[in-house]
Amino acid sequence: MLTPWGDIAVSDAHVHFFSHKLFSMLASQRGGSFEELEPILGWRMPPEPPEQLAGHWVQELDRHGVARAALIASIHGDEGSVDAAVRAHPKRFYGYFMVNPMVGEALPAVEKAIAGAFLQGICLFPAMHRYSLHDDRVIQILNVAGATAGVIVFVHCGVLSVGVRRKLGLPSPFDMRFSNPLDVHHLAMRYPKLNFVIPHFGAGMFREALMVCDLCPNVYLDTSSSNAWMKYHEPALDLAGVFRKALEVAGPQRLLFGTDSSYFPRGWHKAVFDQQVETLGQIGIGVTEARAIFGENLQRILSRS
Repeated sequence: MLTPWGDIAVSDAHVHFFSHKLFSMLASQRGGSFEELEPILGWRMPPEPPEQLAGHWVQELDRHGVARAALIASIHGDEGSVDAAVRAHPKRFYGYFMVNPMVGEALPAVEKAIAGAFLQGICLFPAMHRYSLHDDRVIQILNVAGATAGVIVFVHCGVLSVGVRRKLGLPSPFDMRFSNPLDVHHLAMRYPKLNFVIPHFGAGMFREALMVCDLCPNVYLDTSSSNAWMKYHEPALDLAGVFRKALEVAGPQRLLFGTDSSYFPRGWHKAVFDQQVETLGQIGIGVTEARAIFGENLQRILSRS
């Protein structure tokens, strides 16, 4: 993709794969049908099978000149959808999947997913599923992750809001007691060869996320979303200030560009990319740093070698 730093192979570290299975689950929770959701949301409902949705994402990435994207299965138990997408287009996608460690079949499901070779990111949402990262069931999953090259652990911290649930009038009984990035510290220290990713700069817990990054060289920040959490920061903070501080503490080798793209017809969220390009240009990063942030860092931590 052509950028102010020249032609860069951009890889998006944060794209939600909103599958047919996801919307079927949401429809069931509403007590209605899958077909009712499209007029309510104003979104295009995803096709089945998932390979067809993957094809739409390939076309979308091609349209914007994006080389690769990490696809996230956004509900527990939907790893099969992303696995199918990556199998169909292994040179365009990396596969992440959400797991709830508190569910009985979580550990064997993780073992099976990782063994399949197409899923590399284990996504933990402790506030969503209301558990502590200190729980022994989390450790069991990380033992599996730590034994496989090219596997990372994505831990959502800070503010968590699921827009599609809000649009559908569904409750989101999350518990922010479990949202603190400091809880990642003991895991990163225990598994020094396992890479951890905290998305959205910590989503309102920026200071805590920076502390963990400072103490643990295997902790990364992803830059995705509008980063609206900045409204909570006092004194006032803008995106340029966020990037300056993140670069100061974590360095350009531990920032992963992402958009938080998810649904069609919006598709790939180019406005997020444009804003981050403009901001990083304003603060004067060089071509080496830009290449790292916009693609090379993600490729490096997901390398199987």
